[in-house]
Amino acid sequence: MKSPFSRSILAVAIVFSVTLPIAQPSAVAQQKASPLAIPATDDGLPGEGPIRRYEWFSKLWEKKRGAWAKDVAKDQGALVFLGDSITQGWGPQMKGSFPGVKVANRGISGDTTRGMLIRLQEDVLSLNPSGVVMLMGTNDLEEMAEPDVIAANFKLIIDALKKHNAKMPIIVCEVMPSSATKKRPADKIKAVNDGFKAAVKGDPQITVVDTWTLFADENGDAKKAEFPDLLHPNAAGYKMWAAGITPVLATLGFMENETEEFTPEEGFEMIFNGKDLTGWGFHATPEKRRKPGRPFVDKDIVFDGKTVSNDGRYLAKNGKLIVTTPPEGRRAQQIWTTREFPKDFVLKLEFRATPNADSGIFIRKPQLQCRDYPLAGPYTELKNYKKQDWNEVVITVKGQVAHCTCNGEVLEAAFELPETGPIGLEGDRGQMEYRRIRVREL
Repeated sequence: MKSPFSRSILAVAIVFSVTLPIAQPSAVAQQKASPLAIPATDDGLPGEGPIRRYEWFSKLWEKKRGAWAKDVAKDQGALVFLGDSITQGWGPQMKGSFPGVKVANRGISGDTTRGMLIRLQEDVLSLNPSGVVMLMGTNDLEEMAEPDVIAANFKLIIDALKKHNAKMPIIVCEVMPSSATKKRPADKIKAVNDGFKAAVKGDPQITVVDTWTLFADENGDAKKAEFPDLLHPNAAGYKMWAAGITPVLATLGFMENETEEFTPEEGFEMIFNGKDLTGWGFHATPEKRRKPGRPFVDKDIVFDGKTVSNDGRYLAKNGKLIVTTPPEGRRAQQIWTTREFPKDFVLKLEFRATPNADSGIFIRKPQLQCRDYPLAGPYTELKNYKKQDWNEVVITVKGQVAHCTCNGEVLEAAFELPETGPIGLEGDRGQMEYRRIRVREL
């Protein structure tokens, strides 16, 4: 028979064994157990710089990625938007900003470039995307990362995308302006953007869109009209962003793939047929000019029947004569009509510019600046100009003087010209599209 003391010990042992909680795995062990969670340490991870591990961010990271993992089959071949809270805030379908385009939003609020690098395979590459739109780097600055570190992570992401698909279009949106009060001063943002552009300079697979100048005020900071908290865009900001990249998406074939019907006014003839570059060409040297009435000479290049210039810069597509964004960032170049215009005439055309794009219309020889006027000038006070939309230029030539308007507003009242010469279109910075190019001789 057991003593009372023995029975007491046995009772305590039984109670203790029943009530003692089972040991839980540590937070680190839990993180290691989930391939979609943020790694517990930086050991062995690619890239450099900050990886955020705040509790709210860790939960959001895993929640978002867990949901996306279920959609990998559904989202195959999508145009993927990769970024942070600015991208996430656009919504799963980008609020219908790109009609007819299959999109996949892979933005996570608070993410850094290194975080995006770590999750690139599962969240982006596994979708075999048809294209990728990138906006990243602002949160790195808040975490005090230096611009060169941010640019290095960006380059690793670019390299991985190119290795996955060497023909897939990549659109890089420059880091948008914010404020020093948000630990994102203008000089640091500019340095990051310079690093991004340097990393992809000369790469024809990549198009850089100037989404910094699009939003920056005179001090290089965000404006509350589009960024109420000086960090995240509102509905107006997202609308401007969508308009800024739509022309590039159209050129790459993601949207606007049908030619709009257009019949010229009575007496006007089309000098661009909307289908190819017939009637247009390059001079052998940029400074070379033909004598009046003389055809292109042997060393000049004529693009009759061709849809693309020999260097790929000029493209006829869906009724538009497109001057594509130069991989070098800037490159002045002109395409000319093979025909001269010695008589008085009226030239009408429409143009659409990406943010801060710089182009020009040559009238016989002199250049009328044709740009994203509010940002690139010189006609910054126009009231009727439509940003990143179609605008009409009308040029009336009488004798050796041209009267030039944009949407009815005077650009040049008396633009001096030579007696004769061709019509030309220039590309310099950004993408410019021209359409409905027509002439009526007087």
